[in-house]
Amino acid sequence: MILKNLKAVTVFGFADCPFDHPLYKETVEVTRLLAQNGLEIVNGGGPGVMKAATEGAHEGGGVASVATFYPKFIENFEGKDPQNKADKEIIMHNYVDRTMKLLELGDAYVIFNGGTGTLSEFGMAWGLAYLYFGHHKPLILYGDFWYPIMESLVKNMLIGTRPGALRVYKIATTPGQVLEYLSEFDKEMPPRTEIKDDLSGEKAFIE
Repeated sequence: MILKNLKAVTVFGFADCPFDHPLYKETVEVTRLLAQNGLEIVNGGGPGVMKAATEGAHEGGGVASVATFYPKFIENFEGKDPQNKADKEIIMHNYVDRTMKLLELGDAYVIFNGGTGTLSEFGMAWGLAYLYFGHHKPLILYGDFWYPIMESLVKNMLIGTRPGALRVYKIATTPGQVLEYLSEFDKEMPPRTEIKDDLSGEKAFIE
């Protein structure tokens, strides 16, 4: 299956995930399948889920790109993993710019289980999808643990007053389901929004 419009998928997830953890293996399986179907895999260049994403891309015969930065003052940031042997590295100046570059590079996002960093990336991806609803990038949450999380957010926050916010994501529990959702979105994508003056940078977050 070759997708016509989607070219790259950004993967987010737990940097401290060990090699023998089920999450690591799930990430490899998902990204391998996506790479086999012609998608470039993008990640943050670190260890854990990010390294697994690069491995899966290569096992699937595809390409892995990373957006990184090399901090001077952050103690609780994993940084670039030398074992994450991506094909291309884009170096940013700080953590926020790195996150925005990861969101820019992907035509879609797959978010695995993770910590505070993954949570912040999820929030930004979800917020952008709602803001640009109708021309948003697809957001896939991987794992059945997402069901109670999303139900709790809708129940306890005011998200339900914005129905569009609940229509920009899907929850997948198998690699095949991820590919199926991406294929559905690829077929249903609206014509690309033409932005002649892109000095604002908004074009990076619109399909």
